[in-house]
Amino acid sequence: MTKEFEYGTGRRKTAVARTRLYKGTGHILINGRPYEEYFPRATLQMIIRQPFNLTRTMGKFDVKVNVDGGGSTGQAEAVRHGITRALMRVDPELRGVLKKAGFVMRDPRAKERKKYGLRSARARFQYSKR
Repeated sequence: MTKEFEYGTGRRKTAVARTRLYKGTGHILINGRPYEEYFPRATLQMIIRQPFNLTRTMGKFDVKVNVDGGGSTGQAEAVRHGITRALMRVDPELRGVLKKAGFVMRDPRAKERKKYGLRSARARFQYSKR
């Protein structure tokens, strides 16, 4: 791997992925492990490959990712967001394609906080009239 890289930070829910994109042959390492091993589910692997498939850059970059927080799906989507941001730094022309697919903007949805006097964020305790 070369020393020069482009950087992108991806976030989803409470997951944060710090992504480095190197010129290379298509190896993707997540927390020091191949992405197929880190995310054994095929759907999560597909989520990670989406920016490369969309921009036809599969096999042109090596990716190193440090990801923490959240669950497996949140982490996979955070990695996708980080890869998207790094790709846009490599080639700003790719922004239009990635934006149309919805990968550029961070997904703002997160768990709603629990309110006092309620059982959870919105659910109330059971009410008994008699």
